[in-house]
Amino acid sequence: MEKVKYYLVNSTILPAVYSRVIEAKGYLASGEAASASQAAKMAGISRSAYYKYKDAIFEYNGENGDDTATISAKLKDNAGVLSSLMSELYKAGANVLSVNQSMPVNSAADVSVTVRITEMTVSLSQLVDNIGRLEGVNSVSIN
Repeated sequence: MEKVKYYLVNSTILPAVYSRVIEAKGYLASGEAASASQAAKMAGISRSAYYKYKDAIFEYNGENGDDTATISAKLKDNAGVLSSLMSELYKAGANVLSVNQSMPVNSAADVSVTVRITEMTVSLSQLVDNIGRLEGVNSVSIN
């Protein structure tokens, strides 16, 4: 089997159908379109064009690729502590991608929150300091 080669190409030199396939894939991913047929129609391409290229064309977004951080914290088992941590992330401009929380043991739970940091208005170290000052947060670190 021949190894697949990939190229990073400026979209302005490509036929419009390629950009429209990306657009149709976006409609499906966001839920704006319920089916591939509907997504293709919304993007202004045929269903056959969509299916021909959908598995070979991907949008490259280098700005958001690896700009994530995982925050680990030990929180007291009190109402509102996780909510205050999430509020602090929101105030800092972090986009929450995933949250994992263990069952509380000895009245404390381990929480891991992965966030996108590209739009943050404070540094990671300042964010850790802010979270560490919240009532109910026993410890916090960036992984």
